[in-house]
Amino acid sequence: MRRKLLTWGQLVGAAVVLGVLVLRLGTGPFLAGLRSVNGEALAGAAGLAVLTTVGYAWRWKLVASGLGVDLPLSAAIAAYYRALFLNATLPGGIVGDVHRGVSHGRDVRDVGLALRAVAWERFAGQVVQLLLTVIVLLVLPSPVHSFMPWLAVALGSAAVVALLLGRRQLPSARSRWSRLRRAVADDIRTGLLARRAWPGIALASALGLGGHAATFLLAARTVGATAPPSRMLPIALLVIAAMTLPSIGGWGPREGVAAWVFAAAGLGAQRGLAAAVVYGVMILVATLPGAAVLVVAWFHRNPSPQPAEPALREGAARA
Repeated sequence: MRRKLLTWGQLVGAAVVLGVLVLRLGTGPFLAGLRSVNGEALAGAAGLAVLTTVGYAWRWKLVASGLGVDLPLSAAIAAYYRALFLNATLPGGIVGDVHRGVSHGRDVRDVGLALRAVAWERFAGQVVQLLLTVIVLLVLPSPVHSFMPWLAVALGSAAVVALLLGRRQLPSARSRWSRLRRAVADDIRTGLLARRAWPGIALASALGLGGHAATFLLAARTVGATAPPSRMLPIALLVIAAMTLPSIGGWGPREGVAAWVFAAAGLGAQRGLAAAVVYGVMILVATLPGAAVLVVAWFHRNPSPQPAEPALREGAARA
């Protein structure tokens, strides 16, 4: 019951954000964004999505292999496309990731370990995204530039506290928390920080973030934003960070943050909202290969019945 309430609360929150945007800015920016979408922008987004999806699939393979659940790269790419499509079309934004974890777990006969691999792979990506976003916002001007030193200090302090708590000895080595901490430490050591894994994980995460940022810059150009990349990159990273919040198929917080940060940067809230709409459409179209993966998987699970061979005539059988 509590989980259902939380899910509905998240969906209502995203819907409220969209409703407030419509009340404050009207439907014009939404329609302007939809009208701005063109084939060139969609093709560019699809090309960037290929690079980011392959990189994310490679990251997943590295983490899964470190945890002891093998995953071919081709299967990882197909599953990741499917997950991205489900995340972009279903509420919550994590249904696709749960689906790929469960599907992989059934293949290797260990659903729990496969779900852990997905969770750690997503966690690693979020950590790299946070670090790179903070670095860029510290260096380049943005509406939140003055707050970034304080945020950097807070994050550094939190990391030190987490490290100290991780090294702290618990009273009982057999307690549930002790076993949980040991399991988490083992997963991080073998799945994320292994020498053969962490460089690839960091590189794939950085390339993925760069691909998403480039896609948003393309969307902003599509709606007429002409600010230089040094000014647009921090804005793009702030909008991408908003996409980690609960949403309705990716919609809601992204549009709200885009409208706010464009307005704060003097670029116009309407243009920011239109850019977010174009970005949402571009991302949805770029994930359509995942729909094809779903269709192919469905046909594999439900093969068409083979026609029965015609029965031999009784007379022919006797002959």
